Amino acid sequence: MHIVAICGAGVGTSGILKVNAERALARLGREATVTASDAASVQTAAADAQIILTSPELVHAIGKTYAEIIVVNNYFDLDELAEKLEEALS
Repeated sequence: MHIVAICGAGVGTSGILKVNAERALARLGREATVTASDAASVQTAAADAQIILTSPELVHAIGKTYAEIIVVNNYFDLDELAEKLEEALS
């Protein structure tokens, strides 16, 4: 399982989302490779991803993908992340 967290620049916000997604996955007892990327590189970074995590503002930047896109409203809310990841992984 490959999950990509994206933000505008691929450094700060996506890094936070990556770490919190890993924490949420641990809560769920699930394993996945989670990587961080910027919106401009998402096509390459998510070429083999099953899930893309992003903010509502960046959904348009993703383009065509076979990955499931999960919109995260609060990157610090582990409950939100765990709930959305659990739904996607079911």
